[in-house]
Amino acid sequence: MSAVDDRLAAARAGLARVEPGAANVLRERGEAVFIDIRPVVNRVAEGEIPGSIPVERIHLEWRLDPEGEHRIDGFDAGTTVVVLCNEGYASSFAARDIKELGLVNATDLVGGFRAWAAAGLPVRAGGTPAVP
Repeated sequence: MSAVDDRLAAARAGLARVEPGAANVLRERGEAVFIDIRPVVNRVAEGEIPGSIPVERIHLEWRLDPEGEHRIDGFDAGTTVVVLCNEGYASSFAARDIKELGLVNATDLVGGFRAWAAAGLPVRAGGTPAVP
């Protein structure tokens, strides 16, 4: 295994990762906040999960620090936060990082947005601007 594979395995070891179908149940019940860290070019080309909040990876920690003055509204330290990227790799690192900030229920979407779409789950036209 390469160093990045080792780091990815370590990041995932601390997460209760969620499969697309189970994630959709959370979404439908309003039991999770979905954070889309994909670049806008991917969101425009492929679409978005309805209700997801786009946050560029570079801003993620500031927007999701449950005690931070720059955090987005709609969550607290106990909220389930599901991070998604294209295929579920970068999101594992991102979920680990925000979990370390105090979001104890942070996790990521197995297979990312592309697995969600391949499962035939709801997708809306993309291109929503990221939270600044």
